[in-house]
Amino acid sequence: MEFSEIIEAIGKSLDAVGVAAIVIGVVAAVVLAAQRTFRREPDVYSRFRRFLGRSILLGLELLVAADIIRTVAVTPTLASVGVLAAIVLIRTFLSWSLELEITGRWPWQKTAAADPVRGTPE
Repeated sequence: MEFSEIIEAIGKSLDAVGVAAIVIGVVAAVVLAAQRTFRREPDVYSRFRRFLGRSILLGLELLVAADIIRTVAVTPTLASVGVLAAIVLIRTFLSWSLELEITGRWPWQKTAAADPVRGTPE
């Protein structure tokens, strides 16, 4: 097995892990939300959104890592690096948007004194 084939396999594996993180996160968020709704706990929707958003963020980070590995290690042409830059830019924007939705602040802003859902510092 050649180096490029190994790197391609690693990239595909990271892609699969990223997709799995999102899918498992969606399923877990739905199950937890259903349990919390059944127990009539407060803030079910905000907890659901937060858990789901974090799962998507994790998956996006893994997908970006896979793209970087495959592009830089396997086919480092100017065109592929340009496509990678566009993908990373779009996914970074999505990550920042999700972070804003989850925490109510941009990633570079200082953390809030307490998390309103859990009542604890983040």
